[in-house]
Amino acid sequence: MSIEIILNGDMYFGDVKGMIPHGKGKYTWSDGTVYEGCWEEGKMTGDGRITWSSGASYEGDFSGGYLDGFGKLTKPDGSIYVGSWRFNNQHGIGRKQYSNSDIYDGSWKEGVHEGNGKYAWCNGNMYIGNWKGGSMCGRGVMKWMNGDLFDGHWLNGYRQGSGVYRFEDGSYYFGMWTKGLKDGQGMFYPAKSRSHSQSSRSLGKKKVLISPNSSFRSERFKDMKRSISRSLSEKISIGLFNNSGRISSKRVSLDEDGGIGDPAFDNTDILSNEGESEGDDNVTDVCEREYIQGVLIKEMSKSYAGSSYKREQRKFQMKEMKKKPSLDIFAGHKSYYLMLNLQLGIRYTVGKITPVPLREVRHSDFGPRARLRMYFSRKGSQLTPSHSSVDFYWKDYCPMVFRNLRELFKLDAADYMMSICGDDGLRELSSPGKSGSIFYLSHDDRFVIKTLRTSELQVLLKMLPSYYNHVRAHDNTLITKFYGLHEITLRGGKKVEFVVMGNMFYTELRIHRRYDLKGSHQGRSTNKDDITEGTTLKDLDLAYDFHMDKSLRDALFKQLYQDCMFLESQHIIDYSLLLGLHFRAPEHLKGHLVPPDAFHRPHKTPADDSSTCHMDLSIPPKGLLLVTHEPSSVDTAPGPHSRGCTMRAYSVGDKEVDLLLPGTARLRVQLGVNMPAQANHKVSQEVSGSQEAELFEVYDVVLYLGIIDILQEYNMRKKIEHAFKSVRHDPMSISVADPKFYSKRFFSFLEKIFPADM
Repeated sequence: MSIEIILNGDMYFGDVKGMIPHGKGKYTWSDGTVYEGCWEEGKMTGDGRITWSSGASYEGDFSGGYLDGFGKLTKPDGSIYVGSWRFNNQHGIGRKQYSNSDIYDGSWKEGVHEGNGKYAWCNGNMYIGNWKGGSMCGRGVMKWMNGDLFDGHWLNGYRQGSGVYRFEDGSYYFGMWTKGLKDGQGMFYPAKSRSHSQSSRSLGKKKVLISPNSSFRSERFKDMKRSISRSLSEKISIGLFNNSGRISSKRVSLDEDGGIGDPAFDNTDILSNEGESEGDDNVTDVCEREYIQGVLIKEMSKSYAGSSYKREQRKFQMKEMKKKPSLDIFAGHKSYYLMLNLQLGIRYTVGKITPVPLREVRHSDFGPRARLRMYFSRKGSQLTPSHSSVDFYWKDYCPMVFRNLRELFKLDAADYMMSICGDDGLRELSSPGKSGSIFYLSHDDRFVIKTLRTSELQVLLKMLPSYYNHVRAHDNTLITKFYGLHEITLRGGKKVEFVVMGNMFYTELRIHRRYDLKGSHQGRSTNKDDITEGTTLKDLDLAYDFHMDKSLRDALFKQLYQDCMFLESQHIIDYSLLLGLHFRAPEHLKGHLVPPDAFHRPHKTPADDSSTCHMDLSIPPKGLLLVTHEPSSVDTAPGPHSRGCTMRAYSVGDKEVDLLLPGTARLRVQLGVNMPAQANHKVSQEVSGSQEAELFEVYDVVLYLGIIDILQEYNMRKKIEHAFKSVRHDPMSISVADPKFYSKRFFSFLEKIFPADM
């Protein structure tokens, strides 16, 4: 039975249940908004149509007062969305045509593009690939209206990581990109001929789709489920759809210099050159290039003929695949179940210990007996959830100590769990250490998880009380930060022990060079044939010394000394300084200069020196500006490797400083993080009469550094190793040595590569 109800200016006419809309009916709000369709106990539920006073209209599924299910939204500006909804947001598969005729066809999540999708701009540009948070993120293909095409990785709407760029004329560039700029090594293959270019273009057109799921058609909507329930008695807000979500293609417009080089994936589909004859003897010049932030700094040409040209293309692709620094862990991967077990265990441990009131650690909180132990059955139990991994035992060592350490390092428990235990999973680093340890990286790059030998676990448990006191006393310590120590026991008794550490290279800047420095010489070089951009180099590979602001250097060596004394007191050896270099764009390269100490002399008045005016040591390189620290202008949240104070710089009146990178970012300077310097590389020595002049290349760099591998004790096995190697080599040059000598040699070596300027 249909009745009419009037309440506060609103009017309803239709079926009711106890004077509440139930069944079919029409509701008109006082502002002119009208809904006509199905109701359930006073809430819009089922098929219906709503028209707002603004002129926007929606026709489709409702649930509990929400747009929920499948439907079509038309807005006054002419934009139309057809697809899935959830709680008033586009969610699922859908197609939207914007008011300017741009079209997005693909996956949505809570109102933004997320997952696989295709975006076609009204000017003819098109992107097919992965999205995250409304931006191109992950693997994808971008094709411009002029015929250029990029197939590779994206981050926040910019080319980021490995990729291949195909130009309209048929030439290709394989390389690495950072924020849309070429950044690193790459290979450029020019077009061989007009006919070849046409063949390549036609071939590329057939194969630009990266997966069968990359193209979405409206027919897929027909079979979608429309039954979703949710309760909310409020009427739909008229202002729900203010944000258009339209994307500007200007951000990704590209010319040849818009990217960089170092591909790490196979593009044989695009590069197969099926139309080319194997007997083609045309000679082609191929260019090996190296870029820094979009600026070409090195180029070398090679010539290939015919089929050898094609072989070199494939050889380069395979070589670059080996360079890939990390691999996603997916179902079927050998580490997949191990990853699931680790995530389940950490989620359980952190969830169990976090609600416990924070207190000072006690003596009983340390040692191998201070642990939580739990059995995780696939079926689950009263204390553990069911899961899809294998049955395992989980052991968490010293949970209260590591809980306090996480608090000390200002790490939020929820952030910690989401970083390691989130849906994105972990990545396995493709280059295991010399010890045979396996390394995993959280998907946000904040944490490194390393498998340990039992002896290393025992050393960490033994030194943990002293480590705890040391990091409490020294906020700026450069020693590895430990966040958790765990053990997984699989069926059959196999044990895998892990430690969770902070990633020292967690930064938005690209790390161009990595060094592992011990201060020894024997065996401390890398085979030149094995060096790639991601290779961690050693002592003898380091061709630079670094000049820093006086105050920054003083603070660095004060902390290095304290850390070395701590490690010596714990009888630890074989530790290293992990050093990462970010080179600024080479427009800041200073050419050939006189010895670096000429740049680092104290201030002089004209009366002191009427000859050449020298740059003061406190002035940072031109491409790196130190400015007074402004907390509101930088990210002040503690990083996984840093928690200490903002550094003070001599050049800014001994005030706390930020590092300003023109056109890139403003970063907080902390010890071991975002530290500016000049890297000097000696290139030659000129002799003119009786005078000699050393010539240097000077680069602007940002340094990231810390002390790693601190779990090797100087035990009997190491003493025997030292005695054996001392017979064959100079005892001073071998890595293994007693802790006191090791500490002194390590510190002296660092003083040489970070010289104090006079």
